[in-house]
Amino acid sequence: MYALVDGNNFYVSCERVFAPRLTGKPVVVLSSNDGACIARSNEAKDLGVKMAQPWFQVRHLEHSAGLVAVSANHELYGDMSARMMAVEARYAPRQEVYSVDESFLDFTGLRGDRVATGKAMRAAILKETGIPTSVGFGATKTLAKLANNIAKTADRKPGSYPAHLAQVCDFGRLPQQELDALFAATDVGMVWGVGKRTTEKLKAGGIATVLDLARADVTTLRRQFSVVLEKTLRELHGTPCMALDDAPPVRQQILVSRSFGTPITQVDGILESVSEFAARAAERLRQQGSVAGAIGVFFTTSPFRTNDRQHAVNVTVPLVRPTSDTAALVRAAELAVRTQFRPGFRYAKAGAILSELQAVGNEQAELDLFAADESAGPPPVDPRARLMAAMDALNNRFGRDSVRLGTTAAATNGAEVAVWATRQERRSPRYTTRWDEMPVVLA
Repeated sequence: MYALVDGNNFYVSCERVFAPRLTGKPVVVLSSNDGACIARSNEAKDLGVKMAQPWFQVRHLEHSAGLVAVSANHELYGDMSARMMAVEARYAPRQEVYSVDESFLDFTGLRGDRVATGKAMRAAILKETGIPTSVGFGATKTLAKLANNIAKTADRKPGSYPAHLAQVCDFGRLPQQELDALFAATDVGMVWGVGKRTTEKLKAGGIATVLDLARADVTTLRRQFSVVLEKTLRELHGTPCMALDDAPPVRQQILVSRSFGTPITQVDGILESVSEFAARAAERLRQQGSVAGAIGVFFTTSPFRTNDRQHAVNVTVPLVRPTSDTAALVRAAELAVRTQFRPGFRYAKAGAILSELQAVGNEQAELDLFAADESAGPPPVDPRARLMAAMDALNNRFGRDSVRLGTTAAATNGAEVAVWATRQERRSPRYTTRWDEMPVVLA
């Protein structure tokens, strides 16, 4: 038996924790450069604001309907997510963190009233983090996800489903007749893994509800669609086809990129941004215990600025030996920028990509005929690795960028905001991760 715990309108809920005045108001969270709506409160949804809708299309609602827009504050959201996941982990022996606001919990073999446990977990998360959640229980991950959607919808739209299913929904305690009624009232597009195009094809074939899908012929579905939809159908029947993954998979590639708040025309701005992205990628590389055999660098103009001259660079630099050393990766990235940069262009986006990843210690050693005899004792610890470990420890303790390479701030001359930084005119403070942005109470 699995549970899916989901933070309701997570980004908006994180903002409301520290700004209670936003509760009950229509709120949207904007993407990089404040371009599009990437999260919406229920009140904003009721106003008709669509997911990923450009901000300029709904900006008039600020004055006519009281819509509030805030810039994405991913540092805050990531920290609040970690706090929420830590509370959830207390209620089951195994947890799979599926996304920033969702996690699966394995309740197999645990006794007791699951609905009561789900409500207690919701109350603990709300008390300790301020984030409202929905909980769904099912014999498979697909059923747990569907139960969560019903719990959330029943809470947001009273009357859409029976009231006793709001907030916490346990398919395992419902009789088959009630389950069939729920499935018949639920659009097939609500099933996890059934995308928009698949939904259209299913409906064209007469499968419009979850119940229709559950009663469909497995062989026919596999022949007309794919084995993925077959697995989804089997999961709807209660046969697990997706195991709980409580260990996050090791990334095979690490990408850090960003669109600029202001177009960059000078090489210093590209150097600084790419150095920053390479440093961030190196941190993630060390976190998963890997080294990279190559680093890719790209920077490009905006194809949407049709009046600008267009230029795009995408180059991969192989490394002499695999490494996770920030300085070595940044040097390689800088070399690529200096050789590929062309003046006279307005660059709008850049990024760094680490590839050919492998676990530390798995890289092929070099033959050195003059090296010391290894039989005399363990090999000495790489001083660069110790330096990187010390830098990571200091940044974890005192906050990001407490220690960093000088090249990642070369173009700002010590300014607070880099010239290439994403525009975030409406960002809230990073209350939980920055000492100088913590809320202060005066008594």
